Amino acid sequence: MHVFVAGGSGAIGRQLVPQLVGRGHLVTATTTSKAKLPLLEQLGARAVILDGLNAAQVGEAVAAAQPDAIVHQMTALAGKPDLKHFGRWFATTNRLRTEGTDHLLAAAQACGVGHVVAQSYTGWTNVRVGGWVKTEDDPFDAEPPRPQRETLAAIKHLETEVAKAGGAVLRYGNLYGPGATDAMVPMVRKRQFPVIGGGTGYWSWVHVHDAAAATGLALELRTRAVLNIVDDEPAPVAQWLPYYAESVGARPPLRVPGWAGRLLGGEVAVSMMTQTRGSSNARAKQELGWRLRWPSWRQGFREGLRLTDDPGDLRADGGLREDA
Repeated sequence: MHVFVAGGSGAIGRQLVPQLVGRGHLVTATTTSKAKLPLLEQLGARAVILDGLNAAQVGEAVAAAQPDAIVHQMTALAGKPDLKHFGRWFATTNRLRTEGTDHLLAAAQACGVGHVVAQSYTGWTNVRVGGWVKTEDDPFDAEPPRPQRETLAAIKHLETEVAKAGGAVLRYGNLYGPGATDAMVPMVRKRQFPVIGGGTGYWSWVHVHDAAAATGLALELRTRAVLNIVDDEPAPVAQWLPYYAESVGARPPLRVPGWAGRLLGGEVAVSMMTQTRGSSNARAKQELGWRLRWPSWRQGFREGLRLTDDPGDLRADGGLREDA
């Protein structure tokens, strides 16, 4: 196939491009930064500058590439996580999930592109009642913390429109690995990422390499489903965060009561640390035949956090089915 990867210089894109090239696909990958063009070319892609919020640019780029499929990986979450100002931190990403999605789908329709795969998210979006692990059939949270409501609305828009277009929606869990946790590791080492309350909120993790492998499968199998792309072991913050700290050579995280956590990190931080539900990957493994290199964050934090963006650190096809 010829695959158009919008957001190819992001954390998943930098893993996905060489995987696709290694599988024999032609890849056109986009970035907003001229400085990142050489990186995409080194990974084997035809590199293009693209502002995903510019409808004309998107239409022209897709028309010029004439791809068989489009992958929507456009986000704008650079720098240190800012849960206290969640809405501000996600503002541009929200636009990319609404306006950017609309631009890509319009371009796909105009150019006769046969398949679209789009990045979504699972975690704090899950309803915060009932069991601690949710499937794709469980509803979104009806009343998330106020700073997260615009972001949830943007996610709903993306999923609705991609489904209408007959595409695949991949709900990635919390990403780790090269480009995904570069800002978090220093925070953990400086003990700026505490366990709030009892740390009872469940998180689902997935290494960027495994997430990219699932994306490649969704493309090759022309999947038209909503799938949770997470590892096998959802776990409460009180379990994974101390282990994460140990894995990066840091002292154990601080523990603060809920009221202090609200002062430090705001309502979103308290909710994510104490109430968030994890997600099941059973459907994705069955639908895609997906094999994870790191089925658990326990192994992944020990090994996967040390890897770099060098494609030599990972097999180009690792995680994809041999018969896909």
